[in-house]
Order: sequence, then structure tokens, then C-alpha cells
Amino acid sequence: MTDLVTLAELGGPLAVIGGAAYARHAHPAAYWSTVGLPLSVARLLASYSSTMDACGLTVEPSRWRALAVRATTRREVRPVPPRRGVIRPNWTGLRVRLRLAPGQEPADVAASAERLRHAWGVHAVYVRDVKPGVVELRLVGYDVLRKVRMPRRVDKGHLQVPVALREDATAFVRDYRAVPHELVLGATLSGKSMYLRHLIAGLAAQPVALVGVDCKRGVELAPFASRLSALATDPDEAAELLPALVKEMEDRYDLIKARQGLAPGTPDEEITSDVWGLPESERPAPIVLFVDEVAELFLVATRKDEERRDEMVTHLIRLAQLGRAAGIYLEVCGQRFGAELGKGATMLRAQLTGRVCHRVNDEASAKMALGDIAPEAVYAACSIAPELPGLAVVGDTSGGWSRIRTPYLSLADAAAACRESAHLAPDVPALAPFRPYVPPVPVEVSGAATKSRPVTE
Repeated sequence: MTDLVTLAELGGPLAVIGGAAYARHAHPAAYWSTVGLPLSVARLLASYSSTMDACGLTVEPSRWRALAVRATTRREVRPVPPRRGVIRPNWTGLRVRLRLAPGQEPADVAASAERLRHAWGVHAVYVRDVKPGVVELRLVGYDVLRKVRMPRRVDKGHLQVPVALREDATAFVRDYRAVPHELVLGATLSGKSMYLRHLIAGLAAQPVALVGVDCKRGVELAPFASRLSALATDPDEAAELLPALVKEMEDRYDLIKARQGLAPGTPDEEITSDVWGLPESERPAPIVLFVDEVAELFLVATRKDEERRDEMVTHLIRLAQLGRAAGIYLEVCGQRFGAELGKGATMLRAQLTGRVCHRVNDEASAKMALGDIAPEAVYAACSIAPELPGLAVVGDTSGGWSRIRTPYLSLADAAAACRESAHLAPDVPALAPFRPYVPPVPVEVSGAATKSRPVTE
């Protein structure tokens, strides 16, 4: 009887522990909000000074503080940790700002991020430089990339698209004004198409001309035809579309040049070197060119195809070199992109500032995308598991990189977003001959089939 009572008393706590373990695995966000957050806050408050001391982030107190401690108490004067600000919890973790002591720098705190993670029992710790002398610790409570939930509020503007979630629980925003051209690499089923869908669906709601080159007979970009201003589905059509884009770019430069030829005494703010300095009434609509499977433009079978290939690659390089000032931006996608594709491949890749590398089939492909950024980024891209589609390593030529994951977006939802915003497609006369044909959407009749009424007088 006593044993039965003991088991009954233990049943409640065991059930609670089992439920918490299940919630931590199946519903990490709910577990963090109810259990993980209070525990981590308690650990941080209780062990803040000792943890900073163990990480070497404390400094000797000032002379006046040491004198005050000796005069008011009998305690030993101990090293002082960085001054801690208010703890701000959120649905993925918590944030706290630290005021660094004289002689410290943000790199000192970043070097101890792994120690802080273990001391406070969180998934990861990231350090951000806020202003001189102040850093922000972003503590992430669980793996936010395992089940992506985009933040509810994301600051975005013209030519900015929140397309994925970073590993520090912030949104990755594709900003074409800051990073005009981008290279997106990824093997089959790596999530490259999902990344492309989010970009197109996000830009569809803005007054931007979308142009597609999809040499896979348009299977990737044809569903978005209602919002595209131009579409080429094979190399022959691409060989006609790319020169038209180059001619449009040259016309825009003529417009900028005409604006620069102003009379003496013109205010400086009216003199510009790109389309964004033009008055809004004269400014042409920006153009975003999506090239899916760029290797198809490089592959040749005959000498005639080789000449066409060289012309197309030359046009792409010119658009990458000169298109930004004319408001033309490139999004180049492929499974592999290296010098073995042929003449001009390396030169084109050098003009693509942004880099996104999904799971690839070999290390050489990751080096093509990220090798000139950081070796750590290459290793991170090679370690992406096949069961995590949409996971990628993103960086730019400034040297920074991070892991992101794109949330799921069905092809039907992306196509519906393009149909709803088809009226926002700007009028670009140079692209009118290449506008894809969009068949009318059949009207569904609910219920049984109805007979036509007879005509009455």
C-alpha cells in the first residue's frame, strides 16, 4: 500500500517533466515562453557577475569606486562586469544591452558568446554593436530555423523584401538598393525555388518591372506570367530579350545625362548620377531580372551557339556592371557557377555582390559562392542537411555571413499573389514585345450545371 501511494505521488511530477520534454521537442516556442524564458532569466540574474568574471569580461574598478566600497563596507573590492541594462524578452529569446568598460571592445564579448550560451542555458548568443561603448546581447532560446516563423513586424521599404529568417531570429531582408545583384546557388530540392518565389511574390506588390529568363521552358517562372513584364523560356528568346534590356539601360543613361546638362546655377540636389536622383515624374520604373539556371545560357553544342552564348554573356556582364545606376537589378540562380561554364562566367560572378548558397553537391560549388567571403561560410554551407530544405548561407562581399531559412510558400499562393497585383506592373515599352501571354482564368460555377435562359422579347 505504501508503494502505491509513493508511485501516485511521483506520477504528477513525472507527468509534468514528460510533458515539458515533449513540448520542448514538438513545440519549442511554447516551451520557451512558459519554461525556458523564466529559467534563463533566473540564471542570468543569479550568475551574471560570476559568469562575466569567468569569461574575462570584468575590469578593475575605478579608484573612486574602490574607495567608496572600502569606506562603506568591509567587502573585498572585486572586478566590475559590464553594466547591464533592462532584460527585454520576446517570443524567440531575450535581449539585453551591456555598457562596456574602458578598454573593452565588442570582439571581447563576441569571443565569449559560446561560454555565455552554456552558462545561461540558451540555444545561441549573438552580439551586435549598437553604438560606441554599448553592445546588445541577443539570446535565442531554441533553434528558430527548425520551424520557421517570420517576425510579425518587419521594417521594409521600396525594393526591400523580407524573404527568410536569420539564425538570430531576425528577418533577412533582400534590399536591392543596398545589394543590387545577387547569386543564388543550390542543388535540386535545396530550396532555391522557394527563395525565388518569396522574392517574386514580395516584389509583385511593388511598382517594379519583373523580367524572367527561364530556359527550362518556363516551368519555374511561367506561373508568375501575369505579373512579369517579359519572359524568355529558351536561349533563342533570351538572346533577343537581353539586348533589349541593354538598350533600355542605355536609354536610361541618356535620360540621366540629359538631366545633368543643366543650366549654370542649378541646385546641387538636382544633379544626379543615377535614376534615383531624377524627379519622381521622370524616373523610370526599376527592373529586376531573374535568371533561373544560368548554366543553360552558357552551354553550347555548335559554333553558332557559341557565338550566341558569347553575346548573351556580354549583355549580362554589361547589365551587372552598369545596371544599378539605371535601376536594373540581377538575381542569378543556378546549381553550379564556375569558370568551367566558359568565357565570362568568372567575370559575371565577380559583379554579383550578394551570395546565397543552399545545399550543394560538392565543396567546390560552395567555394564558388562563398570562397571569397570567408572560409567559415564555406564549411557552414557544406554542412547543410538534405532534410532541411530552404536552409542557406547568405553573405556579401563585405565579409559578413549568416545562416537563413526560407519559410514554405506554395506555388499556388505565389502565383495568386502575382495575379492579384498584375495591375501594378509598370509600362516599359521596350519590354512589351516580350510580355508573356496569360490565358484568361476560367470562371467556376458552383452547384450543378445551369442551362442558358431563352431570349425573351
